Amino acid sequence: MRLGSDVTAQPSRPRAAVRRATPATILAVAGERFKIAVKERTKLGSAESRRLRRQGLIPGILYGRDKPVAIAIGERDLRAALTTKAGSHAVLDVAVDGGSEHSAILKEYQRDKVRGNITHVDLQEVRLDQVIQAAVVITLHGEPVGVKEGGVLSQVTNEVHVEALPLEVPQHLEADVSELRIGDAVRISELRFPEGVTLLDDPETVIATVTVPMREVEPEVVEGEEGVEGEAPEEGAEGAAPEAGEETAEGSEPQE
Repeated sequence: MRLGSDVTAQPSRPRAAVRRATPATILAVAGERFKIAVKERTKLGSAESRRLRRQGLIPGILYGRDKPVAIAIGERDLRAALTTKAGSHAVLDVAVDGGSEHSAILKEYQRDKVRGNITHVDLQEVRLDQVIQAAVVITLHGEPVGVKEGGVLSQVTNEVHVEALPLEVPQHLEADVSELRIGDAVRISELRFPEGVTLLDDPETVIATVTVPMREVEPEVVEGEEGVEGEAPEEGAEGAAPEAGEETAEGSEPQE
């Protein structure tokens, strides 16, 4: 799973009504550091990675300013670091084989499709005085008025991309949707960001909407389009066979 991504253009959408009464709010910034000791890996390959996982270690890569370093992290240590209040945006003070510490952030990680546990991580060394780009999760808060009236709440944007110093990246965003009525929408432009945090996405991007539930409409059957089975064609109707001795055309005899 990639935690930071390039900004892509948002497709144009019909503009829905926008709730203005209660703007969405931003929660506390990550602002948390966690010390973690790792070991440098000298042996690479799938077999070695499986061996490390059996020992409770997670293989990974530390991308630094010089060159990448293959590392192994204790599964418990990593889980403890990622379950702090900062979550996946925590700044990790990584010490390789007991050496000097490197400030790093979680760049990417992979999970086992069945068990769900992390199987590989990529860490990116950062400078605390230089901005980084990060994807911040948006959660919805409250029950919309429109839902109580029979509407359906849909979240169409789950994260927003920002630029900030590593210790100032928001932990996550919370959008209050309690006042949304049917036909209303809340947009990124309604989020309030603290000083030092720059939005990278289109501010007009819709976060969530309340719409009328879709109903299946059965196609109508038009009667009289086809004749009833076994019914004789009307006299003079196209395709009806002429009676014996009847002229097929005005002034002409029937052909043999």
